[in-house]
Amino acid sequence: MATPAEIGQTLVEASGLRKSYGKTAALRGVSFAVGAGEVFGLLGPNGAGKTTTLRILATLIRPDAGGARIAGYDVAAAPLAVRAHIGIVNGGMGLYERLTGREILTFFARFYGLEDGELEERIAWVDETLSIGPALGRQVREMSSGMIQKVIVARAIIHMPPVLLLDEATRGLDVFARRALLDFVSNYREQGKAVVYSTHVLPEAEEVCDRVGFLHEGRMLFIGTIDEALERYETDSLERAFIAAAQEVRA
Repeated sequence: MATPAEIGQTLVEASGLRKSYGKTAALRGVSFAVGAGEVFGLLGPNGAGKTTTLRILATLIRPDAGGARIAGYDVAAAPLAVRAHIGIVNGGMGLYERLTGREILTFFARFYGLEDGELEERIAWVDETLSIGPALGRQVREMSSGMIQKVIVARAIIHMPPVLLLDEATRGLDVFARRALLDFVSNYREQGKAVVYSTHVLPEAEEVCDRVGFLHEGRMLFIGTIDEALERYETDSLERAFIAAAQEVRA
């Protein structure tokens, strides 16, 4: 099971990740690190390589070269240990329509070895963290899109993973559900967790990320704080900074 991490301890390490699909290079030597108590924004347009990066970190695919570690575990050599230390949410996840929120959380909690009193404590914790109380006794087919997304997030963190991977997690959400998710990201960071926040919506990153990485055509163009990005590219907008970084490479 996941154990608490000291603030600043490196929980995510990616080193020289390369991945190709046929003749198309998705990643061209991507490296970055994320510490406990930090939200790292993996930013780029569709096709930049964000999802491929997160799928490698989640042990769903293997890189052609390079490597990665989660909470000290190598994603290739110890995939089961890695999976016990991560939660993952993307914009396309769904839930079983006939199950209630409590049934879904109970199933996944038991999958992670939680039983009886500890299980109830974890459900109470995710309720406190995400305010999902109304969903616990309601079937998924009776929930709003925002409530469904909250249960998806609750399912991902029921085992209190030290690392959370979010891949375009606000896609398709209304303004209220989006706000709830962004507030949750800030809350989870404050609990000493590491969050990799993948998005092409740069204003979201400006709000929740401590550092960002500009990923474009499989290459990491910049890593640093938002203030450092704005200063380096002489702009007041993260979006303009990203565009400037991409144009710099093409020049």
